[in-house]
Amino acid sequence: MHLQTCTEKIREKLGQNSSLQARLKFDCASEGVVFVDAISVPHVVDNVDREADCTVSLSLENLCALLAGNLNPVAGFMSGQLKLAGDMSIAMRLQKVV
Repeated sequence: MHLQTCTEKIREKLGQNSSLQARLKFDCASEGVVFVDAISVPHVVDNVDREADCTVSLSLENLCALLAGNLNPVAGFMSGQLKLAGDMSIAMRLQKVV
């Protein structure tokens, strides 16, 4: 799966007005980022690297697995497959959406 496909999948899952109420990004290193502004309505989901309240760093492969339901976010965090920076409560709310 490509970064653009993941971006579209996140956009689909969040919809126009979710309860997330935060700015976050998935940082896939050299593969790029998926930025989510879930404060504005409609939500912005794109690949522009901006400041976020929470950053989830992971490989593109792990982002794809997370979105497909093949990677449990808690297990991924505990095993080091994904790392969090910033407000961890946002990542916890994200579990309900993604």
